Amino acid sequence: MARQIRLDQIDDVMKEAVEDLVAATTLEWTARVKKATPVDTGRLRAAWQTDIKPLQGTVTNNVVYAEPVCFGTNLPPSWGGTYRTRQKTVAGFPELIGKELEQYARREYEKIKRGI
Repeated sequence: MARQIRLDQIDDVMKEAVEDLVAATTLEWTARVKKATPVDTGRLRAAWQTDIKPLQGTVTNNVVYAEPVCFGTNLPPSWGGTYRTRQKTVAGFPELIGKELEQYARREYEKIKRGI
């Protein structure tokens, strides 16, 4: 049975649902990007940071070589202009994860709608 919501509660209920969706999607993105991050010493994988605010989630990494490893851009001079990692990693894997999460967010939104 669907949840009973008074008209004056719809705004608060939907805001809470969207905040929950933002938090869940941000945490899922963090888990997936950590799993996909290549590991040598483990420093890059451990440096992913998640910040969740009411309607915004942010995932960052402050390791200086995060951009070259994750996106294959801004390569350090010591790499000789060549993208390289020790493991098979697709350059741009954070963007690929983001695309996958579009479907994840849609599924989670449908669950929220059914539960309201």
